[in-house]
Amino acid sequence: MAMRAFSTAVTGMRSQQTNVDVIANNIANVNTTGFKKARAAFEDLFYQQLRRAGTTALEGRTTPTGIEVGTGVRLVGTPRNFEAGSPLETHQPLDLLVDGEGFFRVQTYDGAMAYTRDGSFGLDSEGNVVSPDGFLLDPGAQIDMTAVIGVQVTAEGIIR
Repeated sequence: MAMRAFSTAVTGMRSQQTNVDVIANNIANVNTTGFKKARAAFEDLFYQQLRRAGTTALEGRTTPTGIEVGTGVRLVGTPRNFEAGSPLETHQPLDLLVDGEGFFRVQTYDGAMAYTRDGSFGLDSEGNVVSPDGFLLDPGAQIDMTAVIGVQVTAEGIIR
């Protein structure tokens, strides 16, 4: 009985440590552009039935309820919260934000596709729109900033 209680307590402590780690990560990234906070999601482990409802107890009485003991908890995931954050005006002509659900698609150095919510875009030496990591916006866009008065992006994502 003592080992079961110890095991149940250990699952709770491990799960709570994960919860604290997720919260610490959220706090550490509070100033990260485009960061979306996560939360730890848990579920019960199996229940062990110690006594069934309707069994005979002391003095021949029937018990109306049974006794079940939980065996602990486990982490099932760390889903992200994709609600809109607070927009911040940067006065940078290529800084964009995703209004609602979605991501910016970028092409990494090895040609793979990746997704980001960080809209702090800039230009590379050839005038290509790139992410802060230097990844090309996909589909690509080239802008001559010396000839442009203002940059506009339509609701459909078309850059003008």
